[in-house]
Amino acid sequence: MVVFPNCKINLGLRILRKRSDGYHDLETVFYPIAIKDVLEITHATELNFTAYGSPIPGDAQNNLCLKAWQLLKKDFPTLPSVHIHLYKHIPIGAGLGGGSSDGAFMLLLLNQQFRLGLETGKLADYAAQLGSDCPFFILNTPSLGGGRGEQLQPIPVDLKGYDILLIDPKVHVSTAEAFSLCTPGDNGPKIKTIIQQPVEAWRHDLTNDFEEPVFRLHPQLRDIKTLLYEKAAVYASLTGSGSSLFGIYKKGAIPTLNADSLPFHFEKFELSC
Repeated sequence: MVVFPNCKINLGLRILRKRSDGYHDLETVFYPIAIKDVLEITHATELNFTAYGSPIPGDAQNNLCLKAWQLLKKDFPTLPSVHIHLYKHIPIGAGLGGGSSDGAFMLLLLNQQFRLGLETGKLADYAAQLGSDCPFFILNTPSLGGGRGEQLQPIPVDLKGYDILLIDPKVHVSTAEAFSLCTPGDNGPKIKTIIQQPVEAWRHDLTNDFEEPVFRLHPQLRDIKTLLYEKAAVYASLTGSGSSLFGIYKKGAIPTLNADSLPFHFEKFELSC
């Protein structure tokens, strides 16, 4: 059985406070976009994992697809072994949640393939054990995220009539370092309120608290955001803790960007909303 885990962008991201458990309370809107990996499971005599496509850094044994199987195996001892095949296309370390999506889709895939009977709420509970933004990919609809990001509330966000230009600058941003450089605060209007305004009004009010510290570490990312606005983006932002940035454009208005003529390397994705 094959599924296609998609990724997300963050429409605004505020770091409200540091918690006693070491995590941070956040406020953000998760918005799914159609850049996808390919995830397949086949029957096997023992658990195996094979990755293709873009190289995945780190120990393969820590991959969330494996951890998802192991998590369910504890509660479903008869869960069969599988061979996991993951084709990686979503940019890695780019604030798009690709690894979290793979883990969440693995839960969905196992539940469907082996008829475990898990409902959405229970799947989200398992996903929260894999990572803070994994539960979003169980719902996979525009959602207001609170807590660590695992507290989700569907929220109407209408981007019909717009396209998205996503820029992956091939820069790795450490999430832990980005958090360490941020100053939490719970001042100003709520993202839930701002997001209900027309997209054209977001530019000055809908902010990502990671931008300033990440831009200090990687000034070329600020240059990319500036370029998106120079190229007539209605709204532009870093997504998550970076390093990818996106611009929202009126339908049919995504500009032509020539990587050879710009002072930074990047890959671009054009997405229809």
